[in-house]
Amino acid sequence: MEALQQSLAETLAGSLGPSGSSGNVANYMGQMAMAMGKLGTLENFLRQADNLRQQTLHQMQRILTIRQAARALLAIHDYFSRLRALSSLWLARPRE
Repeated sequence: MEALQQSLAETLAGSLGPSGSSGNVANYMGQMAMAMGKLGTLENFLRQADNLRQQTLHQMQRILTIRQAARALLAIHDYFSRLRALSSLWLARPRE
């Protein structure tokens, strides 16, 4: 989330431009308010998804056999490893 906020701040700071007129400032503030609202919505969505993930993991022991649970945990580990690698690539991408 911090990286997303940093990227958002950099993008909006670049769109303000050097002129700094009152119209540009008002436009910037409107864009910032809208972006922060969207960021809050995204944060709530991610919290709900994490809560669902935790509930699923807790219920897994009731639903699956030991072997099935082990295979599921290995698959989850592989998924998160790939997601971490993708995130690293995204953060290291060249900026325009």
